[in-house]
Amino acid sequence: MAITGRTDRTKFRHQVLNPLIEAGLVEMTLPDKPRSSKQKYRLTAAGRALLEQHARRQDETGV
Repeated sequence: MAITGRTDRTKFRHQVLNPLIEAGLVEMTLPDKPRSSKQKYRLTAAGRALLEQHARRQDETGV
């Protein structure tokens, strides 16, 4: 949330986190306990590939 500048957890979950999960780019570490206080999220292989592709494009364009 801090990286995106969001402060409202519910909006962040609905507008950012859930679409990333549905797209298969991010996954829950405890999928059977989505409301756990210990819940964390990690990039999937597809998420890492997309991030690497984005980084390569930035290197190529210098942006």
